[in-house]
Amino acid sequence: MRFILLFFILLGLSANAQNINSVFISMPDSLSPLLTKVNRQDFADFLSSGMKAVVKNRFDGKSEMLKLTDDYLKLQITESSSEEMKLLPLNDSVNVVCVVRTFSGPANDSQISFYSTDWKGLSLDDFISLPKHEDFYQQSTDSLNTVSKNDFTKEMFIMEAELSDVDNSIVFRCNTLEAIGKENAELMKPYMIDSLKFDWKGGKYVKE
Repeated sequence: MRFILLFFILLGLSANAQNINSVFISMPDSLSPLLTKVNRQDFADFLSSGMKAVVKNRFDGKSEMLKLTDDYLKLQITESSSEEMKLLPLNDSVNVVCVVRTFSGPANDSQISFYSTDWKGLSLDDFISLPKHEDFYQQSTDSLNTVSKNDFTKEMFIMEAELSDVDNSIVFRCNTLEAIGKENAELMKPYMIDSLKFDWKGGKYVKE
C-alpha cells in the first residue's frame, strides 16, 4: 500500500515538474518535419545564453523561437507559418498539450490540435467546440441591417487562433474580411465580432 501511495505521489510530482520545453524536445519528427531534435534543443540553449534563438531547419531555411516560458512557447517556423504550444492541466497529475499552427495566405488561418505529453493525438472535441462562422456575426447598430447572417456566412471562413503566454486562455479572430474584396469587407465589417475568448476550465476550453 505504501509503495502504491509513493508511486502516485511521484507521478503527481513528475507531472507538475513538466515544462513545455522538455515536452517540445521530445516531439516526434513526424510532428516536426522541419525541425530536428537538435534544432529543438538548440532553441532554449540559445535563449538561456542571451542569444537570438534562430536555427537552420531541414530545408536550410531559418526558424526562430520567439517566446518560451514554463508552459508556453511560440515559433516562427517559416516566413509563412508559425506554431504555438501550451501545456494545460487536465487534472492534478496529467497535462495535455494544445498546439496551434498558423499559416499565412490571403489571411492568417489556424489549425488547433491536442496531444498527450508523450505526443499521442487526442480528440479535439474532448477539449473545445471551435467557433463557427456564424458565431462572429452580430446585428449592426445601423437600423438598415443590409447584411444578414446568411449573407455573412456565404463568404469563405478564415479563423486565426492565438494562445496566451500569461494565462490558459485562447482567442479566436475571424479573418474573412482580409481575404475578400475591399468593398465587400467594408460592407461586412459592422456585422463582425472582432474576437472570441475561451478560458480553460475543468480540462476544456469554455467560451467566456
